[in-house]
Amino acid sequence: MIQFMFRNIHRETMTIDLSKLFQKLCNKIAILLVFVLVELIILIWRLTSDTRPITTRQYIKFIEEKNPTIRYNKKLKSHVECSVCLSEFEEGEKVRSLKCKHTFHKDCLDKWLQDYLATCPLCRNKVLPDHVVSKHRDQLRNQQGNDFEGNHDNLPYVLFLLRDANTSHLRGHV
Repeated sequence: MIQFMFRNIHRETMTIDLSKLFQKLCNKIAILLVFVLVELIILIWRLTSDTRPITTRQYIKFIEEKNPTIRYNKKLKSHVECSVCLSEFEEGEKVRSLKCKHTFHKDCLDKWLQDYLATCPLCRNKVLPDHVVSKHRDQLRNQQGNDFEGNHDNLPYVLFLLRDANTSHLRGHV
């Protein structure tokens, strides 16, 4: 009888120990599953979100879709020269006409839109949506490693931003 009681007590202790062990194991598995689920959600969000930078090739393609290239002909009498390079248009040259009705050499405008702001060089109307421009700028920053020391290529862009910031209060009065 004493042995039987001892066995029962021992079995109960073993059962309690096993249930505690099982509970701890379940808790650890649950925590692990939560971490895996969170990582999976983050991965899916990164893959489906539209925050990836745009390459220069994609950027140029977007410019082409919004403002197709045309061949210059004499019928475009209102436009005789490119305001970026200040050269006269010649018959058959590739040009782009923006929605604001300003026309430029294709290469001049593409370079302007890549290097500066995505605005018309004359009237400053937006040529591309802000999100496209910022994604392209992100790509350029990634390529340059955010190191602008000694690089004066961006100076016109910075000066334009400063001028634009200083004159933005005047636009409402025009």
